Amino acid sequence: MTAIEISKGKEKFFSFPETVNEIAARTVALFVVLLSLTTILLDQKYLLILLAYGFWARVLSGPKISPAGLIATRVVAPKLADKARVVSGSPKRFAQAIGTLFSTTALILWVVLGLKVAAMVVLVGLIGAASLEAFFGLCIGCKIYGFLANKGVISDANCPECADLGSRLS
Repeated sequence: MTAIEISKGKEKFFSFPETVNEIAARTVALFVVLLSLTTILLDQKYLLILLAYGFWARVLSGPKISPAGLIATRVVAPKLADKARVVSGSPKRFAQAIGTLFSTTALILWVVLGLKVAAMVVLVGLIGAASLEAFFGLCIGCKIYGFLANKGVISDANCPECADLGSRLS
């Protein structure tokens, strides 16, 4: 295998899908809600490792090495294929990056610094955002992505409809 072939393999592994099945995304959000609630209710700070790992895995490589991503894309979404709605992957990846920030912050606050209450406040924010996605299909990270694309802060090349907020309202 040449260096170019190895590089191509890495590009494929460390990539995010151009499009995402919204049912899979909402299923992953439901897993996030359940794991976050379990962490708080059972007072199990080490579950934050699983939560943060899932977000890091999805941001870096999509559902390939994320347990929740794999279940959502290979088990749940195919069973509900008739209700599938394909959406742009870039806003979803951006939303996963925000989740990575929240989950990693909660992990550091509670596990490393011992600041349980602060970590729980961060988790409640994550639960709120993930609940909106899971139960109502409202992706806060996607809305932020669209706003930033509309303002020219980030490129809208991967999601032209994100920069045109009016097109989604009609």
